[in-house]
Amino acid sequence: MTDPARAEESINGRGRVLVLIDGSRMSYAALEAAADIAGKRGADVLGVFVEELNLVRSAGYGFSREVGSASGISRPFDQEILEQRMRGVAERARAALARAVKHSGGRQALSIARGRVIDEVLALTGPEDLLVLGRAGWSSSSGSRLGSTARGLIRQSPGRVLLWCEHELLSKDRVVVFLNDHDEANHRAALAAAEISRYYHQPVTILLGADGKPAPERLEAIKRDLDILGAGTRLRMVPDRDPGTVARVLREEGASQLVISRESTLLAEPGAEPFLAALSLPVTVTP
Repeated sequence: MTDPARAEESINGRGRVLVLIDGSRMSYAALEAAADIAGKRGADVLGVFVEELNLVRSAGYGFSREVGSASGISRPFDQEILEQRMRGVAERARAALARAVKHSGGRQALSIARGRVIDEVLALTGPEDLLVLGRAGWSSSSGSRLGSTARGLIRQSPGRVLLWCEHELLSKDRVVVFLNDHDEANHRAALAAAEISRYYHQPVTILLGADGKPAPERLEAIKRDLDILGAGTRLRMVPDRDPGTVARVLREEGASQLVISRESTLLAEPGAEPFLAALSLPVTVTP
């Protein structure tokens, strides 16, 4: 679990932006996005760097080997060298965090922990916090599956999770929110979409997956969310909830971001993981 002696001075208060930094290029892209969002929110940023405990343990065995990603050469997996690398990544993360937050004028800190990534991140995350994850480090080499870390955090995070990827936001048109049959979860997703819409001055499209015409009480609940989302919001019926159909509609809407509840039936459909992994736009998953 998190070692308080190794963490920066804690940042108190609610509604922080947490970002997982693992030294990959995309984790630094996620850091830039997190700093930008925190500036718009007036929130503090907490960077999280986790030294994976199983990796450290494996380096302690004399028979452990590592293969260079560029050279392909096999060499002993030395624990002291691994510790030095992790310290180097942590220092670079600390410097990048300070640079990213400098322009927004907010507060920032870096938490360094040793353990399981999911456990350490969840120990730091509250219901009002936004957790930002970069794609590198959680998608498989084939890009067709979400990694176990992302899946675990999406399922268990008490607040919103933003799966970030590099994209041309200004070339897109609308924030898209996909509704399901859980009205309370839909309302939380609508609130998240409204916040994104305000930040980027973009209208919202609500996608309603329904077999036939929705019941009057369902339409009334959706109408209340339309009022929250403001002018320019439009409702689009999606008769087929399979990921391929939703991906096509997202392209037609010129989606800049997708907002979806983890309660959504779409995430339970076959092909949902490749669907999320293949999207070339940020995805916010709400509780």
